[in-house]
Amino acid sequence: MARDLQTSEGRIAPSSDVSWLLLEPADPIAMYVFGHGAGANMRHATMASIATELAGRGVAVFRFNFPFLESARRPVDSRPVATATVAAAVAQARSLRPALPLFVGGHSFGGRMASHAIVERDLGEVRGLVFCSFPLHPDDRPGIARAAHLDSIGRPMLFLSGTRDALATPELLRGVVERLGERATLVWLETADHSYKVQKRVRARSDGVFEELADAAVAWMRAR
Repeated sequence: MARDLQTSEGRIAPSSDVSWLLLEPADPIAMYVFGHGAGANMRHATMASIATELAGRGVAVFRFNFPFLESARRPVDSRPVATATVAAAVAQARSLRPALPLFVGGHSFGGRMASHAIVERDLGEVRGLVFCSFPLHPDDRPGIARAAHLDSIGRPMLFLSGTRDALATPELLRGVVERLGERATLVWLETADHSYKVQKRVRARSDGVFEELADAAVAWMRAR
């Protein structure tokens, strides 16, 4: 979906000295604050592909680094550090485009920390949360303990999960979403794993996984 896209970048300071990157169309309908996963920073190809597809459909995407991947890989940030970084990113994004409806989320770790941040920090007006591959459990220990705090979230939530995601067993994730009721929407991405790699030989859809993701996410955002 062709659009003229603009990129700007900077640093979030003084509360969190990390980098940010904003990709936006000329006439955005919303802003999405998008945190990266535990294995790669905001410039990773998966992050860039998702941002490009969303921006091409009218959503400005504000990416940011967590401190542990800002300059050199360190142990993953503690939850207090990560949620403080999400809050700082939300404040920065809002200051750049204050008139836009704002959504928060991320890929894997970034989405999980956004969900904690909305419970534990004052993020102001947020229309909803968009989780790209929510990491419900480690790949060798299925469970739903990581979803316990989601019951405290009163805002709409969108889960974009691959049908082969080893960190979100389908029956467990389905049960969590059903428990959350009308607040939660689950979209399965055909043959995708946790990193959104797909099985092209058996994938029935002709579009790419990032196009599939972006179509679902933007339709959901527009409805909010």
